[in-house]
Amino acid sequence: MKIFIDGDGCPVVNLTIKIAKSYGIKVIVVKDISHELWDDYATIITVDQSPDSADFYIANNITKGDIVVTQDYGLSAMVLAKEALCITQNGLVISPKNIDQLLGYRHFNQELRRKHKKYTKIKKRSSQSDMEFKKNLSALIETKSKAYNQKNR
Repeated sequence: MKIFIDGDGCPVVNLTIKIAKSYGIKVIVVKDISHELWDDYATIITVDQSPDSADFYIANNITKGDIVVTQDYGLSAMVLAKEALCITQNGLVISPKNIDQLLGYRHFNQELRRKHKKYTKIKKRSSQSDMEFKKNLSALIETKSKAYNQKNR
C-alpha cells in the first residue's frame, strides 16, 4: 500500500506524511512545477504545469489498495476504477457509493458558474477539518491493513 497525494494546493500534505510515516507507509506527492515542496520521507514527483498532469500521473501509477488524497472528483473516479481508495482533504472518504452523486454536484456547480458566472466562497479551513481528515485517513489505513493481514494468514 502507498499513499499518493495530489499535491497542488493540498493543505494536508504534511499531515498525511506524518500519519503515513507513523504507519511506515510509502508516500508519493505529485505536484506541478509551480509548487515547491521538500520532504525527507516522501517521494516528490514533479510534473508539467499542464491541466490535470498531476491527476494523470497518479491515475497511471496507482495500484489496487493504494490510497489517494485529492479534492478532485474526476481523479477520484479514476482512482476508484483501479480499486484504490480515495479521501479528500476534509476527510470525506470517496467510494463507489457516493462518487456518482459527487460528480453530479461537480457538474451542476460547473454549469451554474458557466451560465451565471456565479462563484461560491470557499470556507476557511478549520482545525476540525484536520481532525476529521486524520481520523478518517487513519481508519482507512487500519482497515486496509487488517484486510491485508487476514488475507495473508
